Amino acid sequence: DVQLQASGGGLVQTGGSLRLSCATSGFAFDDYAIGWFRQAPGKEREEVACIASSDAKTYYPASAEGRFTISRDDAKNTAWLQMNNLKPEDTAVYYCAAGPILTPIPSSYNYWGQGTLVTVSS
Repeated sequence: DVQLQASGGGLVQTGGSLRLSCATSGFAFDDYAIGWFRQAPGKEREEVACIASSDAKTYYPASAEGRFTISRDDAKNTAWLQMNNLKPEDTAVYYCAAGPILTPIPSSYNYWGQGTLVTVSS
């Protein structure tokens, strides 16, 4: 079975940091791009970072650029999202996903984890 287990969420104050982990199994991790997405109540799911499979090229939207860093270790089948200088608007459920190409489009990702809640207090 394909599994993506996101963890590391929690409550943090404005300006704080969190590191999310995405532990995976059941598929060829090193063949897939990994994306981190978030969804706040009443809002659409949006990507905050993604990393390619082959050359580890990364992409960040403007909302995450300079604050978030995505990384991966193919030997551990795991990806991470380091989030710094967190803001209340970063509050959301964060999901990791695996897909064949580096893209910010959620529908392009084949496999999804269950999500981890990040709450940033003001």
